[in-house]
Amino acid sequence: MAELLRLTDVHAGYGDARVLEALDFAMDEGESLALLGRNGAGKTTLLAALMGAATVTRGKMIFAGCDLLRLPSHRRARLGLGWVPQERDIFASLTVEENLAVVARPGPWTLERVYSTFPRLSERRGNPGQQLSGGEQQMLAIGRALMLNPKLLLLDEPLEGLAPIIVRELLDAIGRLVRDEGMSVVLVEQHAQQVLPLTQRALVLERGRIVHWATSAALLADPTGLDRWLGVTV
Repeated sequence: MAELLRLTDVHAGYGDARVLEALDFAMDEGESLALLGRNGAGKTTLLAALMGAATVTRGKMIFAGCDLLRLPSHRRARLGLGWVPQERDIFASLTVEENLAVVARPGPWTLERVYSTFPRLSERRGNPGQQLSGGEQQMLAIGRALMLNPKLLLLDEPLEGLAPIIVRELLDAIGRLVRDEGMSVVLVEQHAQQVLPLTQRALVLERGRIVHWATSAALLADPTGLDRWLGVTV
């Protein structure tokens, strides 16, 4: 597979505050990555740096053969980065269908395909975003990112604060994206044991540095590592 993303000696943060230090890793097309770490480890900052919302003070970020540091945020989205932030940022006054259609770009992901992935959105296609539950808003945020037809989907804690039944629906949908669609995904999540089975690789951050980089299966089978880096008791 061709290489899709490579970070080399990346340092990043906000203003004078450095959050990430000396990050080096790469992803291939069709590869999925669980981005893990305790609160404050720098996971969200890494996604923000990829999208241009955090400042990279040193290093290189190459995506789809292009230098991201030379591109403003909207150009990065056009290049193929689809970002679903923790805040979701849907358009509250627009209907579900309007939220999806307003960002649509040519490609295999269409309205009907998104509705097939998230049937709840099809049922509520005429409802304004503000009338949706938290879980439905998260589905809409992911569906909207898919309508950009991204090469890499960045998901920042998509399961946070959701009811168990919605968590299962979202995990099933993300699993299908990775397994059946071969989509490249970076998935940030606090609950490692829920997302490691969905992904191929695992990267663990601690205080802004990479402390573990291996297959997801290897980390899932390592109770000592899960406890040391993530506080997970198996």
